[in-house]
Amino acid sequence: MSSLLKEEMRRVLFRPEGQSLVEFIEIEEPSQGRHFLCVSVSKSKVVQLCIVTCQKSQNSLKSGSKRSHTERSTFQDSYKKTEVWFLEDLTLVDGRDPDVDDPCFLMHFDKVRTVTAVSCSAKYSLVRALVALSDQHCQRSLNLQNFDWAYIKPTSFYSNRGDCVVLMQVCFYAFNLVCLSMCPVPLD
Repeated sequence: MSSLLKEEMRRVLFRPEGQSLVEFIEIEEPSQGRHFLCVSVSKSKVVQLCIVTCQKSQNSLKSGSKRSHTERSTFQDSYKKTEVWFLEDLTLVDGRDPDVDDPCFLMHFDKVRTVTAVSCSAKYSLVRALVALSDQHCQRSLNLQNFDWAYIKPTSFYSNRGDCVVLMQVCFYAFNLVCLSMCPVPLD
């Protein structure tokens, strides 16, 4: 579902503006409709962050022959950018509390923008993409505060492949614990 949504947003919203959609997450906003925080790169290598609102619009289609006219209504998604920032203007991303599973984070531009992702993994996925894009296109490291670095920059043994690596680490540790619990303990 998310790949279809990403492709539709690329086609309708970003490609006509000469941009490539790199990452997006769904966020919670007080206004009605679905909202997304999107990260895109232009052909001139400028990285943009934007809030995209998705509204359902109802269209009516006329169909049928000359004698019988029927109207059929369809729902179509319409996408609109409501807020836009540049990555180079982002001074700090604050995860608020790394020890709590909190999907909320703060982005510091000239003003502070509070963002609430739909999940904590979505928050970390977006921050990993921002860190990589900042290193690649802005030639500076992104200033992060209150994030668990094990989820942002994995160690060199584990390459940066996102949530799958974290899941593999957890499974590896669980397997080790099971093996250790099955070892006999000498009762001397």
